[in-house]
Amino acid sequence: MTSGRRRAELFVDEERDGRLAGRTTGDERRMLVDFLAAQRTTLELKCAGLESELARRSVEPSTLSLLGLVRHLADVERRWFRRVLAGQDVPPLFGSDAHPDQDFDGAVPEPAVIAAAWEAWRTEVAFADRLVAEAPDLDVEGEDGWRGTVSLRWVLLHMIEEYARHNGHADLLRERIDGAIGV
Repeated sequence: MTSGRRRAELFVDEERDGRLAGRTTGDERRMLVDFLAAQRTTLELKCAGLESELARRSVEPSTLSLLGLVRHLADVERRWFRRVLAGQDVPPLFGSDAHPDQDFDGAVPEPAVIAAAWEAWRTEVAFADRLVAEAPDLDVEGEDGWRGTVSLRWVLLHMIEEYARHNGHADLLRERIDGAIGV
C-alpha cells in the first residue's frame, strides 16, 4: 500500500457510493431495508466490470466464485421470502436435494449462465422488496422446516447476516481476480 489510502477506500469513489448514506436513527423497518440494500449493492459492486471472470474459483481449494455467490444468494432470497414468508411452493432455482451445491458447481463462464444468474437474483430481490414493503409489520410470520416459525424481522436480520458473510468471501474472490480491494 503505497498510495496512503486505506484499503476500504479503494473500491469505489465515495461520491458514487450510496451504500453508507442510509439512516442511522428512526424506523426499524427502514433501517433494516437500508442495511440489506447496502449489502446487496456491495455484492453487485464486487461483481462489476467482470464477465466470464465471475465464474473463476480464485481462492483454491474452495469452489466459491462470484457467480456462484450470485446464484446462491438468489436461492437464499427465494427461500426466505417466497417459500417461507409468502408460503409459495416453488423449488430452488439452482440447488436441489440431489445436487445441493449446484448453485456453486453450475456457475460456469458462459454468457447465458451469467445472464440467467443475474436475472434470477434481480427477480428474487424485487419480489422480496415488494413483500417487505407490503407487509403490515415486521411481525409477519412464516414456517420454515429448519428454523420453525420465523418473523419478517428475523428474516431481514438473517439476510443482512447472509450477505455480509458472503460479501467477505466476495472481497477475497475479487481481489484474487484483478486486485480490486475495498468495501
